[in-house]
Amino acid sequence: MLESGMTCDLAQMVMDNETISLIRHLVRGVPVNDETLAVDVIDKIGPRGEFISSEHTLKHMREASLPILYHRDVRDTWEAEGRTDMATRAREIARRVTAEHTVEALPDEVLGEISRIVGAADVEVGAGAQ
Repeated sequence: MLESGMTCDLAQMVMDNETISLIRHLVRGVPVNDETLAVDVIDKIGPRGEFISSEHTLKHMREASLPILYHRDVRDTWEAEGRTDMATRAREIARRVTAEHTVEALPDEVLGEISRIVGAADVEVGAGAQ
């Protein structure tokens, strides 16, 4: 938030959303049990084997955090993709979202309730219609 909440940077909101998603992933923790330890899989594949194509990896790969903004590839890939920094990628996402996203209208009863709450708050602070 900039200027005490009077303005905001949409790219910063995209970056904050990414950071919050990663924090939520970390806070959930890493389950440690027979399935996640996969000792049987490690034993079966062995020390020089590869785990990427194993059924166990495919089953659990979506449990990992999958950031959009944080670049996890090697430097050569990053450079080949244009060397964009996180802020640039966030601005591109913010522009795409604002250009393509449509918001469904709130139901009339919800709009009425919001109006009632705002009206009551205005009265409470003395900011009602004058």
